[in-house]
Amino acid sequence: MARMPSAERRRQLTEAAIRAMTRDGVARTTTRSISAEAGVSLSVFHYCFDSKQALLESVITAITEHSITVVKEAIQPRATLRETVRAGFQAYWDHVSAHPGEHMLTYELTQYALRRPGFEHLARRQYELYCDTYAELIDQLRHRMGFALRVPVPVLARYLAAMTDGLTLNHLVLGDDTISADILDMITDHVAGLVGEDAAVAAP
Repeated sequence: MARMPSAERRRQLTEAAIRAMTRDGVARTTTRSISAEAGVSLSVFHYCFDSKQALLESVITAITEHSITVVKEAIQPRATLRETVRAGFQAYWDHVSAHPGEHMLTYELTQYALRRPGFEHLARRQYELYCDTYAELIDQLRHRMGFALRVPVPVLARYLAAMTDGLTLNHLVLGDDTISADILDMITDHVAGLVGEDAAVAAP
């Protein structure tokens, strides 16, 4: 087995865990099955992660990065703010459509953490990460396009996290692409209405 830096090995095991959990579910995925998925020994796993909590936190962070990376690439200033925001939502939605099992896993991780004593903080961390990520994207877009917000960044970030989270779960259950697209259009219109070059900058 080739040697590699510990950080890279952790990423390898994290991605293997995501594949295994997406396929088998969180509760049925073991450290042994993750090690087998990654093609490493069990001792390598325990060297990289000293607890299942540490692994799950790494999984939650990695899954969020998967979808947010494509959004960051898509949110480039366009002719209008609405077009720019809609492109970001579309990039996220394309990821949902391409990787439904991975997004389904995020809800399973939440329930698993909430129901397991001592793991509750992972669910809180998961949703804090969603809000932090949206706040980062909002600030990035605000600085690039020079607009002001009519609402505080944390409020808008939490709103976007709640809306996309709920819409994603709705889509995973009902699978109606047309309705999902219409709702994304509506969210986009709402977001565009909360900003404007003449608006007073809301306190962060």
